Amino acid sequence: MKGLLGVFLAGLFTSLYGFFIEPALRLRVKRQRIRPVNWTGGELKIAVLADIHMGEPYVTLDRLKRIVTRTNALGADLIVILGDLEVGHRFTTKKVSMEETAKVLADLSAPMGRFAILGNHDWWHDRAAQARGGGPNRIAELLRAAGVPVMQNEAIRLGEGAASGPFWLAGLDDQLAIGIGDMVFRGLDDLPGTEAQITDDAPAILLAHEPDIFPNVPNRFCLTLSGHTHGGQVRLFGYSPIVPSKFGNRYAYGHVREGDRDLIVSGGIGCSIIPVRFGVVPEITLIEIGV
Repeated sequence: MKGLLGVFLAGLFTSLYGFFIEPALRLRVKRQRIRPVNWTGGELKIAVLADIHMGEPYVTLDRLKRIVTRTNALGADLIVILGDLEVGHRFTTKKVSMEETAKVLADLSAPMGRFAILGNHDWWHDRAAQARGGGPNRIAELLRAAGVPVMQNEAIRLGEGAASGPFWLAGLDDQLAIGIGDMVFRGLDDLPGTEAQITDDAPAILLAHEPDIFPNVPNRFCLTLSGHTHGGQVRLFGYSPIVPSKFGNRYAYGHVREGDRDLIVSGGIGCSIIPVRFGVVPEITLIEIGV
């Protein structure tokens, strides 16, 4: 009987932890220190917020405000939002206003600014955009109205006069944006068109919501930043049983180097499909380049 009681209590605690404590209450700063092969600049710190998936009781406006405050306190040179503001599961007690979400994110502050890209859920929840088969996108309009630039297949030059030196920041539109059949999607990303906007030899960083594009990213981009996978949401001993990627665990989480290119996949904040996290604590990812 004692053994059975122990098993029951262990199972109860594990369920409570995975379905509420970790996804709703915990937050960490995950530091990634890297030296990309083709990075020719000085030190640069980038704070990453990915897959926020707003919705009570897991990610409330008050929790987002605390996340923004903590992000600002990290002293990053640049802050990027890697898409998926919309809730990704049905287990919400109350929806959170995307208008209010955009206003809170506008409080993010860094010397080089804060920039966002869109994720698949930001497109999938926009019924008008789905009917049109493209933009404008509601989340993008709300962010821009709040003062947060949204990059949709765009590249801009940053860092002039900074310790990092000049570099290019490029942001892709989503690779799974428009539903065209049963679990079949058409992307709105344009990697060649985005790369063509880079006009000099300064190093370049790419923002891409889904990491699956990484094998096709040219060496022109020394670093790619992605989210989408949530680290698999359940991850034990460096392995995630389920990863929303055709590459499985190859790009599930963390730092990956292939050839002369680096990829960092953030574990993000929220959840998708089911509200569970176990071994993938919600995180603000702080990338320190050349430190």
